[in-house]
Amino acid sequence: MSRIGKKPVTIPKGVTASVNGQEVAVKGPKGELKHVLVDDVIAKLEDGSIEVSPREDSQNARAMWGMSRTLISNLMTGVTEGFTRKLEITGVGYRAAVAGSNLQLQLGYSHDVVFPIPQGIQVVCPKPTEIVITGIDKQKVGQVAAEIRKFRPPEPYKGKGVRYAGEYILRKEGKKK
Repeated sequence: MSRIGKKPVTIPKGVTASVNGQEVAVKGPKGELKHVLVDDVIAKLEDGSIEVSPREDSQNARAMWGMSRTLISNLMTGVTEGFTRKLEITGVGYRAAVAGSNLQLQLGYSHDVVFPIPQGIQVVCPKPTEIVITGIDKQKVGQVAAEIRKFRPPEPYKGKGVRYAGEYILRKEGKKK
């Protein structure tokens, strides 16, 4: 039995939600999101909350039960508060800047890396070595952060590269004479 799936998702004030078959639509102060649930679960809108339950008692249905409830919860959080991901850049001469609808990164290559910012995502560089990604869709925010990190992942010897804020890099000892 899913412990997370049993909890109903409460609808916060200022948010309207609707369940139409397998599609859950949520509209709030920050925007509008939709998600289509898998066929193994059923969502019901009841007195200010959405309840998710499995269709049958199969292992896959139970696995999708908790995940679907969390996805609906993320929709609620996204339209009310939004999601933020911070990246830190470490390395001499490494920096980032937002130029129009592109993120320009200097990461030690012979050329600048230009990353087009997707629709629905805001990218801000408060410092040249810090990138803040915000948006209402948690999956999109995480995906953009992962793609930016992929240009120069942190290396284990000096720790140079793009890392998530608070990420611990396992350091290695260098060559000895």
